[in-house]
Amino acid sequence: TMAVARVNLRALTSWVGIARLFAVGLSCLTFSLVASTGNFGGASGTWCMFTWCFCFVVTLLVLLLELLELYPVLPLSWDDFTSAFSMLAVLMVFTSSVVFPATFISSPCSSNQCARQAVATTTSFLCFLAYAVEVGLTRAKPGDISSFLSTVPGLLKVFEAYVACLIFSLLDEYSPKSGLLWCIAVYSICFIFTLLIIIFTIGRCLAYFPFSLDKVLVGYNFLALLMYITATILWPLYSFKGRPRPESCGRNCSWDKHLGITFLTIFNLIAYLVDLVYSSRMVFIRTP
Repeated sequence: TMAVARVNLRALTSWVGIARLFAVGLSCLTFSLVASTGNFGGASGTWCMFTWCFCFVVTLLVLLLELLELYPVLPLSWDDFTSAFSMLAVLMVFTSSVVFPATFISSPCSSNQCARQAVATTTSFLCFLAYAVEVGLTRAKPGDISSFLSTVPGLLKVFEAYVACLIFSLLDEYSPKSGLLWCIAVYSICFIFTLLIIIFTIGRCLAYFPFSLDKVLVGYNFLALLMYITATILWPLYSFKGRPRPESCGRNCSWDKHLGITFLTIFNLIAYLVDLVYSSRMVFIRTP
C-alpha cells in the first residue's frame, strides 16, 4: 500500500507556525528587495544574500514537512533540528541586519536604490524578530529535557559555534607568536567539539555513548571556559601590545579585525560560563 501524506493544519495555525510563516515572507521580501537593487557584491553582500535565501528555503521546507507530517521518516531528531536551525537563523539574520546597512547604505540616503536597501534592512530585522519569537516559543521549559538543543545549554551550543565561525572569518593576518597560535587552537578545538555535540544530538547518536554524557558535557564546558579565559587574556595582549591603531586603517584593516576577535572571544567566554552554570544545574539539581 502506498503511504498517504496527511495534512496537519496546526503546522501553519499554531503560534510557532505563524512565526515561521512571517519568517518565510520577510526573508523572501528582503532578498527580493536587495536583488532588485543589483548592489550586493563582495563578501558581505554575498553573505547577506546567502543568509536570507538559506533561511527562506529551510524554513519553507520545515513548514512543508510539518504540514504533510513527513518529518517522522527522517533519520534525525526533528525537535533538536528545528531548535538548532531557528537559533542559527536568529544569529545569521541578526548579523546580516547589521552588516548589510553598514556596508551598503550611505548617507545621505536619497536615491530610490537606497530607499529599497533601507526597507530591506527593516524587513531583515523583522525577520530576525520572527525567528527570535520561534526560539522563545520552542524553548524547553525547566525540567523538560526531551529536546536538548531547545534547552538553554543546547541553544548556547549553537551560539558558541556561530561565534567561533565569526572569529574564523576575521582571522586573516596574524604573526606566528605562540600566544596567538594557542588562541587559534582554542577557537578551533572548542568549535570542533561543540559542532560534534550539535551533530550527534540531531543525528540521535548520543544514546550510543557508553558513559554519562550529561556529566561529560559539564566537564567539557568547564575545560572550554578555562581555555577561553586564557584566549581572552592572550589574544589582545599579543595582538595590540606595542601596536597602536594605524592612521590609515580602512574597512578591511587587520587591527580592527583583531579588535573584533577580542570582543567575540569575550562573548564566547560569557556563553561558556552561562552554559556551564545551566548544564551543571540540569545535571546536579534535578527539577521534581
